[in-house]
Amino acid sequence: MSISRSGGQLVVDALQVHGVELIFGVPGESYLPVLDALHDSKIRFIINRQEGGAAFMADAYGKLTGQPGICFVTRGPGATNASIGVHTAYQDSTPMILFIGQVGNDFVEREAFQEIDYRRMFGPMAKWVAQIDRAERIPEYIARAFQVATSGRPGPVVLALPEDCLAAMSEVADTRHYTPVQASPSATQLSQLRQHLAAAQRPIVLLGGTSWDTLACQRIADFAKINHLPLACAFRFQDLIDNAHPNYIGDVGIGINPKLAQRIKDADLVIAIGPRLGEMTTGGYTVLEAPIAKQKLIHIHSDALELGRVYQADMMINSGMKEIAEALSTMTPLDVSAWQPTVAAAKADLLAWQQEPAIFAQEQAPLNLWQVVQTIQTNTPDDTIITNGAGNYATWAHRYYRYGGFRTQLAPTSGAMGYSVPSGVAAKIVHPERTVITFAGDGEYMMNGQELATAVQYKAGLIIIVFNNGMFGTIRMHQEKEFPGRVSGTELHNPDFAALAHAYGASGEVVNSTEEFAPALARALAHTREHQLPALIELRYDGNLITPGASLQTLRKMAQDSGK
Repeated sequence: MSISRSGGQLVVDALQVHGVELIFGVPGESYLPVLDALHDSKIRFIINRQEGGAAFMADAYGKLTGQPGICFVTRGPGATNASIGVHTAYQDSTPMILFIGQVGNDFVEREAFQEIDYRRMFGPMAKWVAQIDRAERIPEYIARAFQVATSGRPGPVVLALPEDCLAAMSEVADTRHYTPVQASPSATQLSQLRQHLAAAQRPIVLLGGTSWDTLACQRIADFAKINHLPLACAFRFQDLIDNAHPNYIGDVGIGINPKLAQRIKDADLVIAIGPRLGEMTTGGYTVLEAPIAKQKLIHIHSDALELGRVYQADMMINSGMKEIAEALSTMTPLDVSAWQPTVAAAKADLLAWQQEPAIFAQEQAPLNLWQVVQTIQTNTPDDTIITNGAGNYATWAHRYYRYGGFRTQLAPTSGAMGYSVPSGVAAKIVHPERTVITFAGDGEYMMNGQELATAVQYKAGLIIIVFNNGMFGTIRMHQEKEFPGRVSGTELHNPDFAALAHAYGASGEVVNSTEEFAPALARALAHTREHQLPALIELRYDGNLITPGASLQTLRKMAQDSGK
């Protein structure tokens, strides 16, 4: 028998039905009945300092767990702040549900205080946007939200909650726990895939996307090993395979190893399992030409609407990642003599690509960022979670860090700045037993660095490495390429990041030279273990060292010599 409950209580009860244990958000008067109902629930509400940080944390939670990250924000400014996280979750295919307090139905369409039509606002960047106008339909809508967010290609759902709906009383039963739905490959498709692979001379497997789990990743790794297939990972999905695996040959995205790019261009068969094959992964649709690639292409994706959207592949399979991984694990091994030697050669190319770049010796730089990454690698566990946002500094993690396997990398494929700190805090809250290290640019850190206060409040002992070169580095790099010597809008005057960390209640110190980093990292690791509080290390280095392969001076000269 159902009992009379407020709309706010119905929301919280529905979340508990679907297994929610953690919510990220910023409180607002527009959803006070929900906050009141949370008081007596078992759900933990993580109070953020800005809605953009809350939405990024919800996205990180979705990536880490495969379950929808839950975010609550207030109407108007709260929703607009959170939109960056919704867009990121959409482009990254992350399950997420954003709940927004809304003006009451008695005030709607009057441009009431902070009123926005969220269907129109979020329509292009969410899988489903709805407003729950009647309390008795709250369980139904929330069940559908979980279903939509996790089925097929995962993504964000937005639900608006009018104040009068949350205050209303209703007798309505709870729903069942949601059940995600994914497609599976047919026996005929698997047979055809095997035929294509058997006929190949230079095949490559490309992994990406979401809906993976540890078992699925292991099955794909074993499939590649048994069949001696070279296996690459799409942009910012490098953790789908242990990078030490003998068949892993590198990442396909920004700053791709030129030899890997050429190897893909020369392949006669590319089996893309999971990625959307977007701009970053395809090098602006050049590594794989659109709409018909020169290579034979087998595209496997969880969303039937994504298949054929850009690439008219030779074969398209609508399947979830767990489902295709299980199917491939039962495939009879092939005759691999045609391509077996290519794996070792491709692996050697990767190892050469990851060697220390010459730029530090050429520029006589006191702080060697390559050595910083090696020190982190050597002194942290294999299951360490590395997070980063957008910026040239992230290249040091993407190119030189060897990810230990599933869910050791959190980064936005959308290229959103401000992601690094919130995702790191969320990772440490979700996995307090694991080491979490955040790479943050100086400009990028300042966009959501206030979530360091959240880390201190909830004793999330992550380590934040701030790369301070006094500029928006990526834009400055492009400036020097296109408008050499004409610096505009990219210089930064930064605070003392270490002192700022102390003000928040974290530890903080400044590193100016290579020799100083290892002891600083050791102190940071000890501090986080002993106090369960965050630690920040500010790296102060020459902004001329903009990429591993070229300095700003070099880029400027090249542009000037070309007549720009």
